[in-house]
Amino acid sequence: MRTPVFILLQIAVATALYFILRAADNDYLFFLGYTVLEFIVLATAWNILGGYCGYVNFGSAGFFAIGAYTSVFFYTVGQSLEDLFPENLVGPLQSVFPLPVPVLVVIGGIVAGLVGLGTGYLTLRLRGVFFAIATLALSVVLQTFVLNWSFVGGSRGAYIIPPDKVPIFGPYIQYLFVLMLALVILSLTCARLIERSRLGYGFATIRDDELAAEACGVPTLRLKLIATTLSGALMGMAGAPLPFYIGYVEPGSAFDLSYAVNSIAMPMIGGTTSWAGPMIGAVLLGTLQQIATVTISSAVNLLIVGLLLIGFVIVAPSGIIGLWQGWMRRRKEA
Repeated sequence: MRTPVFILLQIAVATALYFILRAADNDYLFFLGYTVLEFIVLATAWNILGGYCGYVNFGSAGFFAIGAYTSVFFYTVGQSLEDLFPENLVGPLQSVFPLPVPVLVVIGGIVAGLVGLGTGYLTLRLRGVFFAIATLALSVVLQTFVLNWSFVGGSRGAYIIPPDKVPIFGPYIQYLFVLMLALVILSLTCARLIERSRLGYGFATIRDDELAAEACGVPTLRLKLIATTLSGALMGMAGAPLPFYIGYVEPGSAFDLSYAVNSIAMPMIGGTTSWAGPMIGAVLLGTLQQIATVTISSAVNLLIVGLLLIGFVIVAPSGIIGLWQGWMRRRKEA
């Protein structure tokens, strides 16, 4: 399937999903759907580095929070123009602020991508468990920094007041849902393009045997920097709408461990060698968690993740995609 056809198919599915949920006339479905879509973007972003390159990243929550706090920063700037800028600049800036959420998503992606590039340059000479520990340390350092930055709320958090309705879409949650649908299309398209390009083949050589790839002349460091930048940017873009979704952001929620755990578990459950694997894992695991949150408690979400991971490691270590490919292969051989 050619890329333009793939994009058009995604747009058709996304449009159908939006109108089906709108016909249900229940905004909670949009809240639930937003969370699942958010996890699709996070899982796909993690898979670019963790699945394609084989470098396990425990810092997903940090990159996600960068996007969220980028939005908080610019929202706070928009609320404090008279205190931050000379009087002659306030008038022109009032025509710019508040920045639209799509613009904040782009800025959040740029900031997180730059942090990913810098992190990659500093840590990608590390391998295996040492790299994983370094990414976890990055998330801890970022959280400590935000805790002590009073401009974005510090430890007390920050309130974001979104409008109740948006023209065309109506309720604000529907607007955020459509925005996250667009991010899903962007992330899945990027992952599929990488998978089918020379860049993807380079990532695969790093995953299979990095030393052999270096010996054959593969520019492994440059490829890994590209992977950390793309992965970080997509994670930041996924986090940028969060303040407008929940209305209140504090470091504990933005740097929540569940973001890091889910972004790893979902690709592993779905399959890490294909663009479809993270999407399947995110839809399955994200939907189960939302159902458990409503029917039991959000406290069981990590238990669900743990049980599914154990089950898939035993039954299908290559994930659902690997299980399907193995079944199809045996069927052809028979």
